[in-house]
Amino acid sequence: MNELNIGRITLLALADSVNPCAIVVLAMVLMAIVIQNPEKRKRVLYAGIAFVASVYIGYLFYGVVITEFFRTFARLLRENSSWIYEMLAVLCMIIGALNIKDFFYYKKGSFATEMPIFLRPKVKKIINSITSPIGAFVIGFLVTLFLLPCTIGPYIIASGLLSELGFFNAIPWLLYYNIIFVIPMLVIVGLIYLGFSRVEEVSGWKEKNIKILHLIAGILLFLVGISMLTGWL
Repeated sequence: MNELNIGRITLLALADSVNPCAIVVLAMVLMAIVIQNPEKRKRVLYAGIAFVASVYIGYLFYGVVITEFFRTFARLLRENSSWIYEMLAVLCMIIGALNIKDFFYYKKGSFATEMPIFLRPKVKKIINSITSPIGAFVIGFLVTLFLLPCTIGPYIIASGLLSELGFFNAIPWLLYYNIIFVIPMLVIVGLIYLGFSRVEEVSGWKEKNIKILHLIAGILLFLVGISMLTGWL
């Protein structure tokens, strides 16, 4: 496998961070807290931070599991390691192409790019039960499971790249990846707390720009896939 490049990990994390799934779920969490605590903005801030923290920890755990899976897989097929690398590159380009497709032909719950429609009522029911920052933190772990279908693609590719580094060497990269992944969520929490935006505006902005978000994610993923095959990044 080619030497790991920070540019690829960064692009994968950026593509994951603009995924509409994470934005809409965070908006739902903040809306639930606002409804329960309409006059307590600090409670909204704490709940938002608690939720983002739980998502960060949950995804870090999944990253470790996926990376270790790839290490085991690669160990069994060591002679085909270059083939595995090329397979990850093609997978990256396929997921990128699916996101770009959503820019031209958008459909809610699209395969591999958004949360499936049948999961959304379950997520909404869970989120509506949040009444405190502690609840937001606990439920954040559950919600990450529902987010996986629409965010796992770039993470699988990144974990596959990191698997060759070994467990301890991969951890700093996973920490870095997930920091980038949650930055947009932290920005949204901050804007709402400071009064620059309302939860309804965040949700409306997401709906208005959802095609563009998919296009950005798709282009970034496609670039990573090409760079893996050509070695230019």
